[in-house]
Amino acid sequence: MRLKFSIFSFAIQACGHDVLLHMRKLNYTEYSGRWQRSIHMQDFVAIDFETANGRRCSVCSVGVVVVRGGEIVEKFYSLIQPTPNYYNRWTTEVHGLTRRDTDGQPTFPEVWAQIEPLIEGLPLVAHNRPFDQSCLKAVFAEYGMEYPDYEFYCTLAASRRCLKLPSHQLHLAAAACGYNMENHHHALADAEACAAIALKLL
Repeated sequence: MRLKFSIFSFAIQACGHDVLLHMRKLNYTEYSGRWQRSIHMQDFVAIDFETANGRRCSVCSVGVVVVRGGEIVEKFYSLIQPTPNYYNRWTTEVHGLTRRDTDGQPTFPEVWAQIEPLIEGLPLVAHNRPFDQSCLKAVFAEYGMEYPDYEFYCTLAASRRCLKLPSHQLHLAAAACGYNMENHHHALADAEACAAIALKLL
């Protein structure tokens, strides 16, 4: 017997601890006594970083896609002067950026001051969350900025969980979700593809 119902989450108190559940629609489905939960994310920010070298703090570009009510409402892209300010050959081969592109560009704190109001109160989503989250934490630490402990979700993990693909690289997962991405490893293009996957799988 299949039983399906929907609820809206709320703040509860249990075992002496406050448990804050986000105001997000939760679907619960019972199959033979086993419960499954899927979170239909309608409000989030897809984010992608490119780095200049092997240091996670060396972010040299960022792409941001803001989704509200299941629709893209804003996009943001910026080059960033990385720290430390040098490029490895293999990173340039991935994204095509060099010092000539980012010398004279704003530093991370200047760029983040523009991004912060756009993402306020929204969870972040990345394709390969451990990488992008670690970049964000590393560059915050590099500049002595207090990290706000952003809520982060991962479309790579969702793709591995939901899709049967030989590889779950961003462009392949996006294609499987009906999105044809171009300019792979451009931070904004990657964030757009990530948003498309999140809208299908998260």
